[in-house]
Amino acid sequence: MSPDAPPTVAQALDQARRLGLDRLDAQWLLGHLLQRPRTWLIAHDDDRLAAPAAQAFAADCARLAAGEPLAYLVGEREFHGLTLKVNPDVLVPRPDTETLVDWALDLLPTLDLDRPRVLDLGTGSGAIALAVAHRCPGAAVTATDLSRAALTVAQANAARLSLALEWAEGTWWQALAPDAQFDLVLSNPPYIAGDDPHLPALRHEPLLALTPGGDGLGALREIIHGAPAHLAAGGWLLLEHGWDQQPAVSAELQRAGFGQLATRRDIEGRPRCTGGQHPGLA
Repeated sequence: MSPDAPPTVAQALDQARRLGLDRLDAQWLLGHLLQRPRTWLIAHDDDRLAAPAAQAFAADCARLAAGEPLAYLVGEREFHGLTLKVNPDVLVPRPDTETLVDWALDLLPTLDLDRPRVLDLGTGSGAIALAVAHRCPGAAVTATDLSRAALTVAQANAARLSLALEWAEGTWWQALAPDAQFDLVLSNPPYIAGDDPHLPALRHEPLLALTPGGDGLGALREIIHGAPAHLAAGGWLLLEHGWDQQPAVSAELQRAGFGQLATRRDIEGRPRCTGGQHPGLA
């Protein structure tokens, strides 16, 4: 066989491994390119790739090794049982954020409402809002985002999944009518500190979805202190935050009049989501 011949499936995956790529990520990338499942790759590891496929895989592996998210390369990400289309206009949904959705789904039945009003502030790809709408079809779900491009991605995901939501464009509470009321508000806002050393590794994702600058708490504070005007009596606010931000978030919730404070831990056991119930405005 000519030394210039395209590699086999096994050889291509080995080349990806030598670039430092995770084997499962490389298999997912190659399977997506070939439109074949992982089981096919394993069963056909001696098959030789076509030259265009080999070149495309090598180029994508180089992008992945340079830090570009796998989800952007394949154009999709699984979240809470849903396959969502994603691109660089939106943050890649993380498994940790499923903690927030699970909490919402546990809480909604306890509200004893026929059609609870749910709000997702800063929806991005629509992950949180769509997961809640999918699992709780009786809920009236609204999703907002400052980014028109992000809303376009979220709306396309909703259409593909046949889920009906309300949409609003704008910064946090400014996206809504002054008298808008909700029974449950969820948000995974930007919360990484502006000088966090991990930010450069996330350079391919939208910066506004990662950090508000400063100590990372600015968006969380704005959401917390604006929430009482938009929560029905007894309404809940649940927030995702950094693992080390739970004390600060709890303190802000207390200052804003929230009670029944609780925290949920992520898949690695770190405090990831904190929320509470508000008695409503007098």
